[in-house]
Amino acid sequence: MAIRLALLLLATVSLWGQLKERPQSALPVTEGLVDEDEDLLPETEYVFNPIQAQKDLKVGRFYAKRGSHRAAAARFLEATKWDPTFVEAYYRLGLARQALKQPAEAIEAYRTLMKLDPKNKWARSVQSEIAELERSVESLPLAAADQ
Repeated sequence: MAIRLALLLLATVSLWGQLKERPQSALPVTEGLVDEDEDLLPETEYVFNPIQAQKDLKVGRFYAKRGSHRAAAARFLEATKWDPTFVEAYYRLGLARQALKQPAEAIEAYRTLMKLDPKNKWARSVQSEIAELERSVESLPLAAADQ
């Protein structure tokens, strides 16, 4: 019993020494970042993954309920990258972009949604939202200066 305890203590001390000697560059890039700092994360190679898209949608809905629309929009955008045909992700991305006062980006998300599935369950509300957002974009002072 004493031998086992001594070996365990020796192993613990050895591991502790290895952890203390690890260079700072070996620490993961994500250490200290919060979920809203996703733009600081390394590039991800996106391959069709509907399961990951569902996970990102779920997390995005959680953020949207909390009122963190920036984090929600980032998760919904992430979901569309994992599954470019994910209609609900585009719908929720449009809603989040509207809440962030980004009408042009919301219109883009809604139009993609309508291209993918023009007869989806949000079609009527999305069409009216697109029309309303286009009117609001046209009334912006910068939009008039660009023409």
